[in-house]
Amino acid sequence: MQLKQTFPLTIKRLGINGEGVGYFKRQVVFVPGALPGEEIVAEATKIHPKFAEAKIKKIRKRSEHRIQPICPVYDQCGGCQLQHLRYDQQLKEKRDIIIQALERHTRLKIDDLDIRPTIGMENPWGYRNKSQFQVGEKDGKVLAGLYGLNSHNLINIEQCAVQHPATIKATEAVKEILQDLKIPIYNEKKHKGLVRTIVARTGIQTGELQIVLITTKKELPKKELIITEIKKRLPEVNSIVQNINGEKTAVIFGRETATLEGKDYIQETLGDLQFELSARTFFQLNPEQTVKLYNEAKTAARLTGREKLVDAYCGVGTIGLWMANQAGEVRGMDIIAESIDDARNNAKKHNVPHASFYVGKAEELLPKWLEEGWQPDVIVVDPPRTGCDEAFLKTVLKIKPKTFVYISCNPSTLAKDIQTLESKYKIKYIQPVDMFPHTSQVECVSQLILKEGN
Repeated sequence: MQLKQTFPLTIKRLGINGEGVGYFKRQVVFVPGALPGEEIVAEATKIHPKFAEAKIKKIRKRSEHRIQPICPVYDQCGGCQLQHLRYDQQLKEKRDIIIQALERHTRLKIDDLDIRPTIGMENPWGYRNKSQFQVGEKDGKVLAGLYGLNSHNLINIEQCAVQHPATIKATEAVKEILQDLKIPIYNEKKHKGLVRTIVARTGIQTGELQIVLITTKKELPKKELIITEIKKRLPEVNSIVQNINGEKTAVIFGRETATLEGKDYIQETLGDLQFELSARTFFQLNPEQTVKLYNEAKTAARLTGREKLVDAYCGVGTIGLWMANQAGEVRGMDIIAESIDDARNNAKKHNVPHASFYVGKAEELLPKWLEEGWQPDVIVVDPPRTGCDEAFLKTVLKIKPKTFVYISCNPSTLAKDIQTLESKYKIKYIQPVDMFPHTSQVECVSQLILKEGN
């Protein structure tokens, strides 16, 4: 295959990043925007030793599930990958993405596994409760948005179909304020300027709103004016925060945070629980689906009211507290001290005396507790995209809780981790949940049960 070569291609399935996957002369070809069942003319854009990338030159046979995306910058932005696929079909393809990961990274018999239909949303739009838009300047105009697909070209986003309208409205207002007050805007190429990111987060259930300005330096010119204008144009704002990040990095937040006006946090509600979300606190971006996800995890934990439960990678304690009313004792751990402070406060606020939270790594705390005679019946884990730490998985195999509940946001790392645990654990079922409609991402809850004789 040569660069720019055109060739016919039939798309067999969706890849993990939402691209169409086909085979030409037994070589795998990835085509963004192509859908399963489509017959296309493809043009090779990149040739790798084991695969090729291509673009659609022409669609000869369209998928019956192909629709017109509603977003005006869909092709440029790259934030969503599947707006051109009908929503009911997205749910089927996401289940298939999990199957593909298990086929690639495990030796399990896939046909024997109970992989359930994906749980979707009734209204799969306007669900994201937080936006992090990079700020830039073009022809004297302040822009805020995301860098385009595979580029450092800033796409100005004035409307977004998956963001909650409150976050878009807030970002637009702050952008205008920066423009009106002529606040210096960060230039990524020159590493000069001041304001680099606008973060807006809303409590979908509470209606509270937080604005975070991420700046390269602590000194913020016209600070009082900025605060006054934000309060005037966005009276619903409860919290205005500045975060300082002067590093040359793609990481959004720096280490130093200061509240400029209002509270340090906003409140959000999940079911019967209320959470205080400070600027850097991790919180699920789609609260409506989070309730479904956590309820699935609770069901998978098989709780009777007596179990000792561990919430590993616990963050602000969300999952542990969600399950606490059906557990005998809950212990959570995280390496971020601020998260553990929040978790302890959340446990106190919700009057959950049988939940305690610790700063540290699960692979260090669990063996220590076992020596002290405390062995968990259930471990629940919701790791980052990189999956579980290998040392943690080895610890689980030593400690052998009866039930292991794995909440995953990355099918590939889930599959690899399941293969590690497979020697002692049987997968009872996997339940996919669509947390991010119109993107290729899929979360799922896996119930692993200790095999007899272990």
